[in-house]
Amino acid sequence: MSIITRLAVTSTALGMTVGAAFADCPVTSGSVRILANDFPALHAVVDNAEACVGEGAEFSKNHSTKHNEIQVAALTANPAEYTTKIVANSSIVPLLNDGLIRPLDDLVAKHGQNLQPNQLIRVDGKIMAIAFMANAQHLIVRQDILDQVGKGVPTSYEEVLDVAEAIRAAGIMEYPFAMLTKSDWNLGEEVVNMYLGHGGEFFKPGTAEVSINNEAGVATLNMLKSLMEYSNPDFLTYNTGAVVPLWESGELAMAVIWGSSVGGLLDDEGSTPEIVAATMPAGAMTVAGGSTPASSLWWDGFTIAANISDEDAEATFIAMVNGISDDMVMANNDKAVWLMESYKPGVAAEGVAAVAGAGAEPYPMLPYMGLLHSAFFQEVPDFLQGNESAEQALADIEAAYTAAAKEQGFLK
Repeated sequence: MSIITRLAVTSTALGMTVGAAFADCPVTSGSVRILANDFPALHAVVDNAEACVGEGAEFSKNHSTKHNEIQVAALTANPAEYTTKIVANSSIVPLLNDGLIRPLDDLVAKHGQNLQPNQLIRVDGKIMAIAFMANAQHLIVRQDILDQVGKGVPTSYEEVLDVAEAIRAAGIMEYPFAMLTKSDWNLGEEVVNMYLGHGGEFFKPGTAEVSINNEAGVATLNMLKSLMEYSNPDFLTYNTGAVVPLWESGELAMAVIWGSSVGGLLDDEGSTPEIVAATMPAGAMTVAGGSTPASSLWWDGFTIAANISDEDAEATFIAMVNGISDDMVMANNDKAVWLMESYKPGVAAEGVAAVAGAGAEPYPMLPYMGLLHSAFFQEVPDFLQGNESAEQALADIEAAYTAAAKEQGFLK
């Protein structure tokens, strides 16, 4: 299967890549059932889609951090439990592999005339998703605290360690740093990002054979462990829902978070004016002297389930196209790096723009990447807690992935 691997997003194109998308509202028949991740940008999209569903049609939504665990079973049902799944680079792959989402070419022709070519995610020539936002993880800093210790904004993870030590030595914070290291998908993503920064290749060229048990793999795990020395001992519970409140309450000086969360840190809710004023997005860090950001570039978009009626598919497409309308963008400009023409890039977009402009690699859209991602977050916690060596952790990852890939037929 030929899968698109990159959404064309650059630092200069982030604000001007797609046109407005409108379709007739309200939807007055059919059913719209949405499964999505749980963060503010997606709430904005889904709420605006809901506003398009009128009397005579049905609507339901499920924002869940476990959306990736739910999606395959939910869309395998016939009829599918949800009519649309909001996806990203990685989460679309299992749906494609199992034929659980439908081509959108006819619906785009009928209701998506204002969608631009780079919004249309094509697989084997067919439109399988509509992208509406770009995302990446990057550093944010408290400029006031950096000023207290006489340090500039870090540009590498080695500099992050240096600044963190200076903050600790000054008695300002014992644990000044955090990243999204919860022992689930989040930790797997941090391993992916750091390995990319080290110039690593996940698989031997042209094969599904894993290729992480090497010097780059050891360096990746060792850097993550060094960073955790400056993160709270509860770091294996840290996802976005944990790190954002810590930032807003003034308990962190540096953090690596998703660009889609930055707008919420710069508003007037949940924090103090002093913390908001001192919060500065920075770029993605490099590591080990490399030039590739230790981050991965993402897109988010919506799909339409295969196992639903054509009526429900059309109703859902119309609602979702209206969910990404200009009105939604103007009301939620700073909640994401939107790919709509009405988006006005501001401070909240600077980090994602820096990641894209520095040439970050896209998250690999490979059928077997999810198996390796799972092996990362299953096996790395023991190493981070000091229970085994980096070499043993990598051997465990390799064994776990290989067993899973053989079971699913990717390896013989």
